Amino acid sequence: MTSGHALAGVDGCKAGWIAVHCEPGDAPSVSVFPTFRALLDALPAATIAVDMPIGLPDFSSRGGRGPEALVRPLLGARQSSVFAIPSRAALYADTSEFTTVEAWYAAHRRASAVALTTSDPPRGVSIQAFGIFAKIREIDALLIARPELRDRVLESHPEVAFCRLNGGIAMALPKKIKGAVNPAGMEERKALLCRHGYEKSFLDQAPPRGAASDDFLDAAAMMLTARRIASGEARPFPDPPTMDRHGIPVAIWA
Repeated sequence: MTSGHALAGVDGCKAGWIAVHCEPGDAPSVSVFPTFRALLDALPAATIAVDMPIGLPDFSSRGGRGPEALVRPLLGARQSSVFAIPSRAALYADTSEFTTVEAWYAAHRRASAVALTTSDPPRGVSIQAFGIFAKIREIDALLIARPELRDRVLESHPEVAFCRLNGGIAMALPKKIKGAVNPAGMEERKALLCRHGYEKSFLDQAPPRGAASDDFLDAAAMMLTARRIASGEARPFPDPPTMDRHGIPVAIWA
């Protein structure tokens, strides 16, 4: 598990962001941070692979921004885990804090209306995608304001990471079935992570408060992608990455 670089694998979670991280020569540890800024402050030198879309399109075409269409064929039955990201305008259509379920659904409808006018073929916003809009905006704002972060905060995707770690073969079992964690799918992924240097006892621990067990495993996989990025092994989809209007690279790394 040792690396010459500080590494972090990050996933969004209920309490904010879960990171599996390690300093050179140290064993990995796991932490939850309330904001991505707090995570960056705590891990100021780490190469970070995060399961969150980075680089937003002005217009959404079939299949997403480009990276999504390139990685889906790798995943077989797991490809539904890669969903298309709507336009930047849709993501910023409503940035208020929602105090009621009704307000949340109304905001979803507004974002969908904007998405329909900025996509071809026209498509709205899934509830699943809308649920992470605030987190996408959180990283987006930081990467616009701090261009120096763009070399070390990179987008990845857990199922693509697991596939790459498994010799290009997608995971056979889902992590979740109908919203509930699937123990067999979790064990399949833990076994793969152990083959790449994790201790089983580390992966078997209860996740920190505010994060789910699947968030924890996804962050652990993301840290291996961060290690691959730092060592020059990882590749971007597409290669080379494209850029959004702010010059932020658009690619899924694995």
